[in-house]
Amino acid sequence: MLKLAVVVRDGRAKVPKAFLAKWVKLTVRELLKSKELSIARKNQLRSATELTAVFVSTAEIQKLNKLYRKRNEATDILSFESVEDGSLGELVVSLAVLRKQAKDHGLTLNEELGYMILHGVLHLLGLDHEGSQAEAKSMFRLQDRVFDRLIEKDVE
Repeated sequence: MLKLAVVVRDGRAKVPKAFLAKWVKLTVRELLKSKELSIARKNQLRSATELTAVFVSTAEIQKLNKLYRKRNEATDILSFESVEDGSLGELVVSLAVLRKQAKDHGLTLNEELGYMILHGVLHLLGLDHEGSQAEAKSMFRLQDRVFDRLIEKDVE
């Protein structure tokens, strides 16, 4: 079972830890049932014992985005593969950016956060949307299907 470790480096962020723990558990369950995810990726997910979510300020995520992606702008989430055995990886999140996106997308903050956590997990499993249109279509189709199933379960 994948354990979620939450690190809050933005003192103003009110992180919904109970929601996140439940969301990650259900996300893993849905991804393991998915026909779109390869056996190798499912095995990667099964063997992982920990996922770390780090909540940072807008300024910090902008610095990280510039350093690692060469984009000098605040982003919603960054995914970092793990160097530790058993860890799926680390997701770095800006709740301030997600709050704005949630408003723009007509979602609650938890829904936007859940969508982006799912997005980050898919990146940690090796899916990508920046390489080709076919990859992007495949990743977003899977992401939207899993998200819709989770929202139906009323995870809030």
